[in-house]
Amino acid sequence: MRNVQLIMELGNRIVAGGQITMEDAQSLADINEEDLPFLLAMADAIRQKYVGKDVDLCSIVNGRSGMCSEDCAFCAQSAHHHTQVNVYPLMTEEELLSAAKQAEDGGALRFAIVTSGRGMGDEGEFTKILRALKRIKQETKLHVCCSLGLLSFENAKALKAAGVSRYHHNIETSESHYSSICNTHTYKDRVQTIKVVKEAGLEVCSGGILGMGESMSQRLEMAFALKAMNVDSVPLNILHRMKGTPLENLQPITPLEVLKSFALFRFILPDRGLRTAGGREENLRDLQALSLRSGINGMMIGGYLTTHGRDYSTDLRMIYDLELSPLSAKQAVHAVL
Repeated sequence: MRNVQLIMELGNRIVAGGQITMEDAQSLADINEEDLPFLLAMADAIRQKYVGKDVDLCSIVNGRSGMCSEDCAFCAQSAHHHTQVNVYPLMTEEELLSAAKQAEDGGALRFAIVTSGRGMGDEGEFTKILRALKRIKQETKLHVCCSLGLLSFENAKALKAAGVSRYHHNIETSESHYSSICNTHTYKDRVQTIKVVKEAGLEVCSGGILGMGESMSQRLEMAFALKAMNVDSVPLNILHRMKGTPLENLQPITPLEVLKSFALFRFILPDRGLRTAGGREENLRDLQALSLRSGINGMMIGGYLTTHGRDYSTDLRMIYDLELSPLSAKQAVHAVL
């Protein structure tokens, strides 16, 4: 009963416009499994208060795959690991545009071009991406996003001029855990890119991956760091263990632990966009729908960088079954009607 009272007290504080501390969040993280439904329900109430019934849908294309110079332990695209990932150079302008139109037809509101690598070192390739972005902006109703790695201020301004509204750059995990998953660049490098993007006038999409050996306290550390950076959208991936990566044999976290983590992020970031992304199908399995009643208000649909997702229609049906409203570039979504 004490746990339920704590959940209600802290949840009502947030609904009334207040905030919680790291100590408060840790107390919520320590609740037992039998009280978890109360935590999820309160996270859902906070979600309804601040972001309503709309579910923000995004989709991505892996515009350049593999042979990445960085050694991120979770990533199948790293040249440091021996994986079976497809390797290919930057897609053509027409291929990128086609992927965007497919995402729009599937029900996405936002579309991002994502490229492997530390950053956009090749100015010729960056120019090609700018051309593709301008065409996507002109020929679709999508909100256009990008994820091109570490970024200079000049390139961030060029992306904004091309019509990009939001830049995606995950911090991946907490600062205290970062050296356990990457050694070729630092946590501070990632934070610096976020600062540059904000200075250029772009919105920021930044989150991380749950289940990479971090503690629950380190997840809370990541959430409070994102809060301090005032990011606009927080994608929450769950590790999809890939053969050939250093994390391939890591014990996966349970679906209930994933849902608890989602709920805690909503308590900490009450008015931000929280979206499920890679790994939800493998890790949440039959509990995927519960994420949208545990504080989540957005989803990546249609597939990920190196793994497949579900059919667009399956995710849209799930949203409608929960009596929520998918936000799409084409508001009259017909895929499941």
